[in-house]
Amino acid sequence: MAQQAYMTETDSGGSGPERRETRIRRLFDRAVTGWRGDPRIWRRGLVTAVVAVVLAVVMAGHSRIPNAIGNLGSLTETFLPWFGLLVPVLLVIALARKSATALIALLLPISVWFNLFGGLLFDKTGTGGDLTVATHNVNADNADPAGTARAVAAAGADVMALEELKASAVPTYEKALAAKYPHHAVVGTVGLWSKYPLSGVQAVDIELGWKRAMRATVATPSGPVAVYVAHLPSVRVKLEAGFTARQRDKSAEALGEAIADEKLPRKILLGDLNGTMNDRALTAITSQMRSPQGAVGDGFGFSWPASFPMARIDQILVSGVEPTTSWTLPATGSDHLPIAARVRVDTTAS
Repeated sequence: MAQQAYMTETDSGGSGPERRETRIRRLFDRAVTGWRGDPRIWRRGLVTAVVAVVLAVVMAGHSRIPNAIGNLGSLTETFLPWFGLLVPVLLVIALARKSATALIALLLPISVWFNLFGGLLFDKTGTGGDLTVATHNVNADNADPAGTARAVAAAGADVMALEELKASAVPTYEKALAAKYPHHAVVGTVGLWSKYPLSGVQAVDIELGWKRAMRATVATPSGPVAVYVAHLPSVRVKLEAGFTARQRDKSAEALGEAIADEKLPRKILLGDLNGTMNDRALTAITSQMRSPQGAVGDGFGFSWPASFPMARIDQILVSGVEPTTSWTLPATGSDHLPIAARVRVDTTAS
């Protein structure tokens, strides 16, 4: 009798893990039963499946979306990584509809997105390097230029570029950075601060009519580097005109030509290009330089807007030097986030 009582008590109460396992198995069996033997799982969710296929086609063929109407192609490419957010939405719909067709169709956009951006999900940062560079659009209306300058300098950059400099604020930036950067030059609304001597400072004509780009030779301990600083024209999204970027595109072409004509083999571009690496409008530049963020960064490195970064329109691009790491800096008084990278100028070093 004692043994029978013991068995009865055990069966009625049960252990915690065993009861949880039984409950989970029951829920799983109930979910599977709802799908098993239901021929409609292939007929339901056809609209969701079509949307998934269209999403995959748009992401895979973004370069073929024409710019003739409102620069739709460039607009798509600017926010292309965010298209992936539609996948979990479609997944929930497919599961709710119990549609096997939609679930299979979802494999297409998932595969395309991971092919385009999967590499950015992993930390590829390395070590080493002999030159740290940083760039920041400080915002002409920045209420704390001195604090912004100190915050960017705290990243330990050897060479730092600032864009959207208001003439009245330049002395403030110069004073705040004088101790760390004995060499600097300002051309129009862009400036370059360096721990190493500068030479060959000159404006770069990006066909704007005013100065928003410059070039200088930085005499680093590992050899001379041509450093370009640029702030390409802003783009606008308007209901009546779409993604208006004609002036930006024209300036990008001019900047690309200037960099292509550079005599020094080592080149670094710092600045606010008002476009992402996916944007075809920047091909004149991106076809001859690469992004440290894409090569050795951690994540997407979005830089704008600072309150909720959605795109990386601030860029560090290099040619003839080897990037080792790239990162985004904390917010300042600007509507952009500063970004930084470390590179190896002496590529012969192990």
